[in-house]
Amino acid sequence: MEQNALEQLKAHLMATNEEFKKLADQHSELKKKLVAIESLPHLSYEQELEETRLKKAKLKLKDQMEAIVTQYRSQQVA
Repeated sequence: MEQNALEQLKAHLMATNEEFKKLADQHSELKKKLVAIESLPHLSYEQELEETRLKKAKLKLKDQMEAIVTQYRSQQVA
């Protein structure tokens, strides 16, 4: 799918699909936390664990969002 069309679809889902919007908001929050941790000059062991946890949680949310996009596309084709 063309990148522009994908962005339009995601914007549509943000406006019309409450679950997608919730997941996107959570993804955005985790991204902010991750940026804050990654901006530190040196990470403690606990911070490294938190960085890993945030990355995994962010990836899980992205996968859930992609599943909604895929489901929406399949419903549009059918």
